[in-house]
Amino acid sequence: MTDATHPASTEPEPGVIPQPASAPSASPVHAPLSPASPTIQATLPAPGRGLNDDPLWYKKAVFYEVWVRSFRDSTGTGTGDLNGLISRLDYLAWLGVDCIWIPPFFPSPERDGGYDVELFTGIQVQLGTHQGMKTLLDEAHARGIRVISDFVVNHTSADHPWFIASREDPDGEYGDYYVWRDDDTGYPDARIIFIDTEESNWTFDPVRKQFYWHRFYSHQPDLNYENPKVVEEILDALRFWLDLGVDGFRLDAVPYLIEDEGTNCENLPGTHDILKRIRAMVDEEYPGRMLLAEANQWPNEVVEYFGDGDEFHMAFHFPVMPRMFMALKQGSSKAIREILADTPELPENCQWATFLRNHDELTLEMVTEEERQYLWNEYAPVPKMRLNLGIRRRLAPLLDNDERQIRLMHAMLLALPGSPVLYYGDEIGMGDNIWLPDRDGVRTPMQWTSELPGAGFSEANSYLFPKPIPCVPPFGAQDVNVADQQANPDSLLNWLREILAQRRKHEVFGLGDFQQIDCDDSILAFSRNQGSTHVFCLNNLTAWPQLAEVKMAGFEGRVPAVLSGSIGEAPEVITEDYRIELPPYGYVWLLFSDPPANDSARN
Repeated sequence: MTDATHPASTEPEPGVIPQPASAPSASPVHAPLSPASPTIQATLPAPGRGLNDDPLWYKKAVFYEVWVRSFRDSTGTGTGDLNGLISRLDYLAWLGVDCIWIPPFFPSPERDGGYDVELFTGIQVQLGTHQGMKTLLDEAHARGIRVISDFVVNHTSADHPWFIASREDPDGEYGDYYVWRDDDTGYPDARIIFIDTEESNWTFDPVRKQFYWHRFYSHQPDLNYENPKVVEEILDALRFWLDLGVDGFRLDAVPYLIEDEGTNCENLPGTHDILKRIRAMVDEEYPGRMLLAEANQWPNEVVEYFGDGDEFHMAFHFPVMPRMFMALKQGSSKAIREILADTPELPENCQWATFLRNHDELTLEMVTEEERQYLWNEYAPVPKMRLNLGIRRRLAPLLDNDERQIRLMHAMLLALPGSPVLYYGDEIGMGDNIWLPDRDGVRTPMQWTSELPGAGFSEANSYLFPKPIPCVPPFGAQDVNVADQQANPDSLLNWLREILAQRRKHEVFGLGDFQQIDCDDSILAFSRNQGSTHVFCLNNLTAWPQLAEVKMAGFEGRVPAVLSGSIGEAPEVITEDYRIELPPYGYVWLLFSDPPANDSARN
């Protein structure tokens, strides 16, 4: 009954992805995006270059989250799969991605997008096989791209064989793998996270005739980490994927592993003890791999998940993201500056992960009630746009499809402290579908071409797609797609590719110090500094031109290079009081470097 030995009779022969008799053959691994995209092949890294051995690779990396089911269908079934992702690795290398993050691909009833895991060491049959995953890892590594996987440590699906055995045989081997009680009065101080769907963290099971504990959906029972066998099971499952070659994990929902009466059951010492055990195993047995924490907490709490550099390598900085959206609506940098000032220093070997959007709702848990109402009113005036304590919208619709704002938000993301995480489709300004349930509205198929009905995502009949492709202007595939934007040198896609290339050339963005700079509230001003390299980042948060005035003592007589920005050339620094005009929602990265910045190849 152990996870690793659970029967996999439904899995096809290794290396084979099931295809209907009428389905087209899978796309070749090295296929270009389309005949109209010859530049893809011309700009690839040298074949077989592979990965470097930098143990701090994650501090300089740009991550890209791929919702595999919606990225590329290679089988004609209407569902994206691992082979489809493999066929688009050249595109990701062309774009400038350093690491792919893949959400859960495990066998699952799919009642929560795969986060309801039925088998920790398997692969959902529609997505591929273990051999397909191995091929993905090898092909990505050959292009210098790493791959990290989601891993749900807190809970399983109620369909997991552990839970089935636990509910059917309380005294058996798996009886204590979950948290069971005779009543539902335990841990009353723990908040309910999914307030739109759950009324309690306890659910009665009619088979075992007890209540089981769950922090998320009632079909996702929490594992009992007080049981040492559960810890060993999870360690072995992690080893399984590390042995296959994954470069690390985003560990999902890590604050909730341990429960204790009289607490809110979050961030408890026992939880940190378990996470340190996972880190020690990774360091000892798989050096160079990385752990990323998903802990939606305040910075002074999240920083505990780094330990003394012996827990997580990275953690998401959740509170920064909503304040970037707040700053844009208020035309003031105050919210961003305050949260950054309240962010503690990290151990030398650790890094924040920052993002604008991802596969979940834009969470508003880490803001005040007044701020939440403000953001709902500004960004989600229609109740259908809201979910739990968040907003279920993609980046471009949130920003009224204003490319100036989209570029500005990306420019801030790429320059602020941390390793940026991009979400598939945001590089071309894809839209969403608020009429789909739950978070599905931001998980629609990738729009590769303007050709309908499949938009390059699939050759299947569109009614087979798990989620429909948006078709209403200005976000339909005819208006927003990769092929057209690749062919347009002024497109959002080509702009993002260029700014990613500039970021890669200057490791100051990943390794340098961060310093906020006094400026008018309408401007977010800061510098990134490493040795003799200094980059001044100025961002106009308003819809009007602004004159940015900043102190640049010590740079008199020098002319900064414009790495990226909404202006052409920058004026010379005459006195320490430097002035530069930024257009509406404009930004600029000003480089002072002596010697010239390193133009080394991508990690």
